[in-house]
Amino acid sequence: MADHHSTANERRRHKHEGPQKHIVSFIFSLLLTVIAFAVVAAGDVNKDFIYILLVTMAVGQVIIQMGFWMHMKDRGHLYPIIGILAGVFVVFTMVIMALYWVWW
Repeated sequence: MADHHSTANERRRHKHEGPQKHIVSFIFSLLLTVIAFAVVAAGDVNKDFIYILLVTMAVGQVIIQMGFWMHMKDRGHLYPIIGILAGVFVVFTMVIMALYWVWW
C-alpha cells in the first residue's frame, strides 16, 4: 500500500510562503501604475523622460508579475524562463531589424 505521508524533505520543498509577499508585490504594482498615470496626466513633463520612465516601469511590472504571480522565482521553472527569454530575444531582434530596415 502506498504511504500517503510526506517526508520532511518534501514538506520543506513545498513550504507555503503566505500572503505577505503577494500583498507587497500587489501594492508595488499598484504604485507603479498610479505613478505612470500621474506622470502622463501631468502633461508638462518632457516626452523623452516619460517614454523612458514608462518603459522602465513596464519592465518592473513584468518582473513583479512573472516573479510573484506566475511563480517564476521558484525552483523547477527553468524551461519556462528559458522559453520566455528566447522569445524576448527574438522580439528584440525583430524590432531592431525592422527599425534598421525602415531607417536605412
